[in-house]
Amino acid sequence: MASKLEALKTSLEATLGGELKLAVLDRGELTIVLRAANAAQSCTTLRDQFGFEECIDLCGVDYSAYKDGQYDGLRFAVVCHLLSVKNNIRLRVRFFAEDDDFPVVPSLVNVWPGVNWFEREAFDLYGIVFEGHPDLRRILTDYGFVGHPFRKDFPLSGHVEMRYDPVQGRVIYQPVTIEPREITPRILREENYGG
Repeated sequence: MASKLEALKTSLEATLGGELKLAVLDRGELTIVLRAANAAQSCTTLRDQFGFEECIDLCGVDYSAYKDGQYDGLRFAVVCHLLSVKNNIRLRVRFFAEDDDFPVVPSLVNVWPGVNWFEREAFDLYGIVFEGHPDLRRILTDYGFVGHPFRKDFPLSGHVEMRYDPVQGRVIYQPVTIEPREITPRILREENYGG
């Protein structure tokens, strides 16, 4: 399998040229890093010329706390796991958003239509904007939700909570009201244990 991946790596380096920033073969897996600006065109090449007809996963990643905060690269990345059924091979593709404050990357919906909801999830949870996405809106959190909960700087208790108010007869938002509490484990002892 390693020789198959090495051949794929060599072929990708020759075909993608300057669009390929890095190709790493490690632990029997091939990971490539693409330039984000032309990621859709590069992924089209991966689909059409290399037979990666299926994107089995797409997710966002926040690298701000990577290596205990010693990482000095770009903060947000999109990672895709591709599958070529015809060639029986997998490929991990990563590309980074150039702006940490407002991460924008091209949408891959026109390459693999099945990534539609994956991109919506990455937008919802990380705030990564997929330029050219046909319907980019929240998919897991409520429409009135403030922030992006998978970002490393998102507060653990959140900002607001949603609850049903029986007096008003509707759902309301209010500031988080979690009170710290002490949890002391209860110890059970049996008098004749082991005797």
